[in-house]
Amino acid sequence: MAATVGALATPALLLDKDRLDRNLDRLSSRMAARDVVLRPHMKTAKSIDVARRAHRSGPGPITVSTLAEAEYFARHGFRDMTYAVGLAPHAAERAVRLQKAGIDLKVLLDSPEQGMLLGVAGHAAGVTPSAFIEIDCDGHRGGLTATDPKLIAVAAALAEAGVKLAGVLTHAGESYSLCTPEALVAAAENERAAAVATAATLRTAGHACPIVSVGSTPTAHFADDLTGITEMRAGVYMFFDLVMHGVGVCTTDDIAISVLATVIGTKAAKGWILVDAGWMALSRDRGTAAQRVDQGYGLVCDLSGKIYPDLIVAQASQEHGILAIRSGSAQALPDLSIGAKVRILPNHACATASQHELYNVVSAGSDAIEARWPRMRGW
Repeated sequence: MAATVGALATPALLLDKDRLDRNLDRLSSRMAARDVVLRPHMKTAKSIDVARRAHRSGPGPITVSTLAEAEYFARHGFRDMTYAVGLAPHAAERAVRLQKAGIDLKVLLDSPEQGMLLGVAGHAAGVTPSAFIEIDCDGHRGGLTATDPKLIAVAAALAEAGVKLAGVLTHAGESYSLCTPEALVAAAENERAAAVATAATLRTAGHACPIVSVGSTPTAHFADDLTGITEMRAGVYMFFDLVMHGVGVCTTDDIAISVLATVIGTKAAKGWILVDAGWMALSRDRGTAAQRVDQGYGLVCDLSGKIYPDLIVAQASQEHGILAIRSGSAQALPDLSIGAKVRILPNHACATASQHELYNVVSAGSDAIEARWPRMRGW
């Protein structure tokens, strides 16, 4: 197998471990200073090697987005997990199997029906399941609002079904559409206030609510006050990406993953350079299209990681990427010959990483492949 970046067959996924560690330390230190537990969301990395860097002293609390992730991390010694996707009926039995095997797996729901299904599965397995009530803090997705009359009904249904109420969980998904520090601070406070108010409502009604869980990468980095919050979840902060750069959470120098591609042709008359990385390698995510700067399908760097000014992946088909200077720019197209290699920074780290089987791990300023870290896949 190739020992250097330059010798890799393309397309290939690169991971700069120095940037990864810096990103991990940044949020870990921020939460430690606020006495809030950090429960990293492994949906981005899907890698035991990354998880071990996030928890250097041994397996700690994590968040997962699929039960396959939960099973994978359980095989590697992780025991404290939150499955942060609304519980589907067919998933209840699988979830309690993990709990029966000794995994502290907390699931997510927002209806009495889900609570009853979980209770039935728990009774059949001889375990007491644990669940969060999902709270909708900004109209982004699922969950109940802090004032929804169904809130107490769901808590009562859990008690009746023999399910332990772990607490409340919310996610400020609308923060991804913001781009100023003031707006991000306000979103973080709204997230906090909604979660804390809901926990207070439940406690007043006689329901224990030990965990108050919030988290999105933007709000995790911009929250000024976390009073009443017990834990923070975030995932893409490990790698960052161009969407997070557009939101204002990171710089391009913080983006830890990139896709290595090879130049396979040129169309000088059209101002194009063709590479062998299309949407199968980069993903179809166009998250920056709604931001102030549209990065196409990714921002292009040279082999060392230095950004070519205004060179983006302007178009992508299944296995072809078309590099071009962004519209309105006076920059010249770089002179890249066939066989030259480039690195492409992704719009959405989760989506791009999901296209690949492993990370080729590098250090800043080095061409050496130091390790190859497998990624898990599936549901």
